[in-house]
Amino acid sequence: MTRRLSRRTIALVTAVLVLIVAAGVAVGVRQATRPADRATTAPTSTSEDSATRGTSVHRYAYLPTGVGDPRQDYGDLYLPAGEHAEDSVPLVVLVHGGGWTARYGAGLFDPIARALAAQGVAAYNIEYRRIGSGGGWPTTFSDVAAAVDYVPTLDRLNPEIDTADSTLVGHSAGAQLAVWAGTRNAATPPEFGDPRSRWRPTRIISLAGPLNLERAADTGDTRVTRILGGTPAQVPDRYRAVDPIENIDPTMPITAVHGTADRVVSPSQSMSFVAAVQRARGEARLVLLRGQSHSALVSPRSSVFLQIIRMITASTRPSA
Repeated sequence: MTRRLSRRTIALVTAVLVLIVAAGVAVGVRQATRPADRATTAPTSTSEDSATRGTSVHRYAYLPTGVGDPRQDYGDLYLPAGEHAEDSVPLVVLVHGGGWTARYGAGLFDPIARALAAQGVAAYNIEYRRIGSGGGWPTTFSDVAAAVDYVPTLDRLNPEIDTADSTLVGHSAGAQLAVWAGTRNAATPPEFGDPRSRWRPTRIISLAGPLNLERAADTGDTRVTRILGGTPAQVPDRYRAVDPIENIDPTMPITAVHGTADRVVSPSQSMSFVAAVQRARGEARLVLLRGQSHSALVSPRSSVFLQIIRMITASTRPSA
């Protein structure tokens, strides 16, 4: 009896051990496949990642003390590693998107800023108040205006950057803000910057931007009506003040980039804007990326991320 019980015990223990070993192998297989799964969506090059280790980041408050919200009214300047001669580092100003809402912040553009710094470009990544964090009309727009108008001060504090030849880049809602801020003129309401101190970029790149706000609102885009506080019929002056297609500057070169599979901002937004600029005999270029979604243009894991970085970098070296 004791011998039979011992055999049963041994058999039971053996079965348990087999199950444990089998489970361990299965777990090991799942864990081994995870890095490979991630690798299929990672950027095709990792050389830029190591190059960003020497990047320095400096934060600047672009509004005076006691004005605005210091937790949001700032810009981070990413400088390439190493020592640089005066006016030797091209500047790119970045305006992030996110539907003008507090849900999305400047951290969205950290990968782009670091990738640009790895290519020897200074990136000024601005934050601003948005809907849900003290923004909305007109605060969001006055913040962005103040942020870009801070560039000459940024230049004085960092003589290595070259603001005489600079690029303003925005994505999604940030593209609307960038195109508008870069084309303001003397007729722009004074709450959006003193005409005597308005900074002017050399060129603007819009990534999936809503550049025809009235059309967007008329087709049911509630994000536009929220940020402007009404429809074009209710607040027409606001649309005239900040809608890029209503504030075309034919002397400002603009590139509008859009994914053909964008389901957040219709590619027709970039297409109609570029057509309007060309009718005004301005310099505008449309770049359609076949099959690309709205977020793909700024996602480090997308197949076009490095293409976007190269496009921005090339814009800062037009004579190269």
